[in-house]
Amino acid sequence: MAPDPNDRIAELAARLRARRALGRSEGLNRLFDYLAERAQAGARPKEFEVAAAVFGRGGDFDGARDASVRVAVHRLRRKLDEFYAGPGADEPVRLSIPRGEYRMIAEPTPSMAPAPTAPSRRLWWTGVAALTALNLAAWGVFWMTHDLDRGLRQARAQAPWTQLARSPATTLLVLGDYYIFGEIDPAVGVDRLIRQYSINSREDLDAWLMDSPRASGRYRDLDLFYLPVGAAFALRSLVPVLARGKPERLRVMLASDLTPEMLKRDNIVYLGYLSGLGVLRQPVFAGSRFQVGDTWDQLIDARTHRTYVSQEGGPSQGDRARRDFGYVSAFSGPGGNRIVVIAGARDAGLQQAAEAMASPRALKALARVGAGANFEALYEVNGIGRATLAHHLVTASPRTAVDPWTAQPNLSFPQG
Repeated sequence: MAPDPNDRIAELAARLRARRALGRSEGLNRLFDYLAERAQAGARPKEFEVAAAVFGRGGDFDGARDASVRVAVHRLRRKLDEFYAGPGADEPVRLSIPRGEYRMIAEPTPSMAPAPTAPSRRLWWTGVAALTALNLAAWGVFWMTHDLDRGLRQARAQAPWTQLARSPATTLLVLGDYYIFGEIDPAVGVDRLIRQYSINSREDLDAWLMDSPRASGRYRDLDLFYLPVGAAFALRSLVPVLARGKPERLRVMLASDLTPEMLKRDNIVYLGYLSGLGVLRQPVFAGSRFQVGDTWDQLIDARTHRTYVSQEGGPSQGDRARRDFGYVSAFSGPGGNRIVVIAGARDAGLQQAAEAMASPRALKALARVGAGANFEALYEVNGIGRATLAHHLVTASPRTAVDPWTAQPNLSFPQG
């Protein structure tokens, strides 16, 4: 007689816990442990039993009004599916929760199961990516057939673009993005979109809802992210520089999709706010003379102890000019690849940083101060709205001697 897969539930549950497949949500892990324990005992728990044992609900629990158990089980089922579609794809037996039930079972992994379809990536982003790809292609064709713009040729012949051009790796143009989720009104559906600094992914939202079960049903993942408006204007400056030569080696992606493996393998050109750096935060500031202050609108120069504060993050001041800062940096990746960061505290700084990196005059100014191949620079910008009235280079210098890939400085960053 063939062995019953359900006899392996304890073993499979222990293996899954050891691989931390469910993330850091206490509520989700608590639900998993309870369902695994009941499955080992051969029990089929009811919804009110899960509500009492996992979520501390009392005898007045009404599943028709409180969807916390159903929402939590749905999230756990999705986490299991994601694990066995990814890191656990080689497991011959998998844990699952049949739909409409609150019991855990073990079942053989289908040997010929079709590859899971990747989650839909934000319809609006699909449009942005398509337009950007068309833009890249158009610029690539134009500059390959019209070698007339001397300014762009001069820009490409200087750091950091010369080092990037010599690298055989694919270049990723990474756009800093931000996660938003929806608040639900039972009468109208999604009532408003929310950006919360402590929730930066669907996994963060799942963890928060699992630990705040009374919020379940009020908030929903919409698979939505947004880009700063300044990134669109900054692309106008950078795409002609990057698309020259071999545009097929240039890919556009979001910072939320950037992985540590890509940092080792690919050239990275980041374009966005400082607060959107994601996995780039640590290496960028580990080798920098600057530190982030109490908010992402503040940069502190560790050498001069001067603090630079953007005014763009404050309330509107009508037609009054306001100050912003743009930051650029270039350094080597751990695999000999190149990292270029073009960022701003806000839109005005981001746009100016991008314009500087496409300007032969600005790039020559960096070379004159000895910035070299591994450098960083700070620009001050004054403008009204998104119109720049004046700007100047505040400081430029080689990056510190600290290796950002091996050093472990005690860096802390504000939420954002």
